[in-house]
Amino acid sequence: MISRRDVLQAGVGGLVAAGAGAGSAFAQAADYPNKPIHAICMFPPGAGADVIVRFFAKQFSDLTGKTVVVENRAGAFGNIASEAVARAKPDGYTIYIAPGSSVFSAAKHLFNKLPFDPVNDFEHVTLLMRIPFVMLVRGDSPYKTVADLTEDLKKQGDKASYGSTANTGLVASELYKAQFGLKTVEVKYKDPQVMLNELVAGNMAFCHCDPTSALGQMKSGKLRALASSSGTRTKALPDVPGAKEAGITNTDLTAWWSVHTPKGVDPAILAKLEGWFNQVARQEETAKFLYNIGADPFPGDTAQLKRLMASDMEAWGRYVDLAKIEKL
Repeated sequence: MISRRDVLQAGVGGLVAAGAGAGSAFAQAADYPNKPIHAICMFPPGAGADVIVRFFAKQFSDLTGKTVVVENRAGAFGNIASEAVARAKPDGYTIYIAPGSSVFSAAKHLFNKLPFDPVNDFEHVTLLMRIPFVMLVRGDSPYKTVADLTEDLKKQGDKASYGSTANTGLVASELYKAQFGLKTVEVKYKDPQVMLNELVAGNMAFCHCDPTSALGQMKSGKLRALASSSGTRTKALPDVPGAKEAGITNTDLTAWWSVHTPKGVDPAILAKLEGWFNQVARQEETAKFLYNIGADPFPGDTAQLKRLMASDMEAWGRYVDLAKIEKL
């Protein structure tokens, strides 16, 4: 028979144990980070967007004095990297620097079955930057405007093709096709640089790509930008017409980048990550880097990121329906 004294002693012991656990968690958060952090990158090494991940990883490392190791997990439009993060240990030592608009807000509308839950398998830390995709053609092509390209694609029907490597580029291209009733065929690529080289070689008519990967060839004249995927011109790309100005009136897509961790990371650690990455996003050096790659700074916080994810999930659903994209 259990006495009242046994119950009270057990209760005191439980409180002591709980207090010890809380103290241990507090000490872990206070000491964080005390070993290298692994930043998962959804792009192959050397890709333009890989440069973005490595820049933010280095800035974070310089700020905290701790090593950040970038791990490339390319393929499946970011789903391989996202799943790796979702399955990682939630101790704050695996972070995801990624285009959240694509891998979280858009993904559920583009795939029949995801190996992760975009909302509930992650902690959504903060925003970093935003960047429109650009519609590109060969630099020596006869296409000087979107209207020029459209006229020729209508004649070619399904004999013409376009390239895609990311969800934003895919949807931007399909929205363009939907507006003008084009039958241009999609060709998927894992590596944006391979896709751009194929475009330069004349093996496709156009593509939508992030300017980070394309700026070098745009500046050299090998590629020509006809429009951006955003509704209006951006500060970082003042010479590139916005989609509406170029005649694509159903499009206003801007990719935004953000930081995420596996679900279950200590809130105190998440608060540290949010504060550090917001410092990085607001640095003058960051703004200079972003403008040079065609992007704009977009610092925020956890609450703003979650609101943006929710609103963009609704918007992406409308875009995918309008573009008549079949789920993979």
